[in-house]
Amino acid sequence: MVAEKYLKTPLQENDLEQLHIGDKVLITGTIYTGRDEAHKRLIKLLGQGEALPFDIKGQIIYYVGPAPAPPGKPIGSAGPTTSYRMDPYAPALLAAGIKVMIGKGPRQQNVIDAMVKHKAVYLVAIGGAAVVIADSIKEAKVIAFEDLGTEAIRELRVENFPCVVANDIKGNDIYREGRKKYEVTQ
Repeated sequence: MVAEKYLKTPLQENDLEQLHIGDKVLITGTIYTGRDEAHKRLIKLLGQGEALPFDIKGQIIYYVGPAPAPPGKPIGSAGPTTSYRMDPYAPALLAAGIKVMIGKGPRQQNVIDAMVKHKAVYLVAIGGAAVVIADSIKEAKVIAFEDLGTEAIRELRVENFPCVVANDIKGNDIYREGRKKYEVTQ
């Protein structure tokens, strides 16, 4: 049976210990967005010892490049981006304090290892449900790298943002476990 869990930001030290692969998670609070180009810039800032545009310790980053906001809405469609594109940057951001990453698709083993080391998790948002996801986003504002357009870093205020745990702090991987569960051996 799939458990439904709730996360409220800012995250507390033990919030992620309760999560297991396959759990449905509803997030309320503040999350940040970032894709490839924003990640490159964050890594460059870290490498230069400069301050990041937001305090990433204990934070959630959502891999998304949202569509422009229609009239009366804070954001347009906001479906997840394929996460492996952020894999080259994820270990350094996990070491710097990110605790939750949200995207779609499996992660490389070095990213999973970094999640275990830094007690972080990876959640998947459902691709194709961008409009539903956007409904859980109540406020959105660009906070860094505005020149990147849809890839700028945004601060989002969300209520019951829906996700599923793909990788937990113990290194379990829903993509591997799910495959094993349904794989037919001959």
